[in-house]
Amino acid sequence: MRNFTIDSNCFLDQNIVAYHNCDYIRYQAPGNPDFINGLKNQYNSYSVSKLNCDAAQLMSVLRNDLPEIYQKHGHLNVCVVPRAKALCTYNVNQLLFRETIRSFVNANSGMFSDGVDYIIRHTNTKTTHLWRYDNDGSMPYKGITINTCTISPDVRGKKILLIDDIYTKSINIDEDAIQSLYDNGANEVIFYAVAKTIKKF
Repeated sequence: MRNFTIDSNCFLDQNIVAYHNCDYIRYQAPGNPDFINGLKNQYNSYSVSKLNCDAAQLMSVLRNDLPEIYQKHGHLNVCVVPRAKALCTYNVNQLLFRETIRSFVNANSGMFSDGVDYIIRHTNTKTTHLWRYDNDGSMPYKGITINTCTISPDVRGKKILLIDDIYTKSINIDEDAIQSLYDNGANEVIFYAVAKTIKKF
């Protein structure tokens, strides 16, 4: 696991301590964490056996990294950045990223609490990695999380670990989600991504 800083910008008022497990290069590149793409199951077309294998790989990463974050920061409420479309539009087999995280959290309740549902998408936004295709909703803008999601009042006063599958600096979805938690009263937000997109020069 490696640490980095999410810098403040027009979406985010302050710098954020952040961690990631590995680099995201491109789909099917050697060493790329393609299990992340599998868990998206974008077209609900993957077999149960593949999804179970991908979920097991994610669980292994969480078991390796999240206890280390606990050692650094203490007890945290784990929240997940929502997918781009409204939650009700996804099949259960398209939500295995968040549900695998929930399973890990519930099995490690001495270190973490379940805040997976702190942010729930109710209005579609663009799926940014498919933005050229038929894809309804808005591209990221400041305040998109608050405008398209229900944010639980339970975030108030909490220390939150916000988790996403892939962090890409230029997209600003994660920055906006972090700011939405602060705007709704979170005490502190730490960020973790399974993978971080490498810079392309």
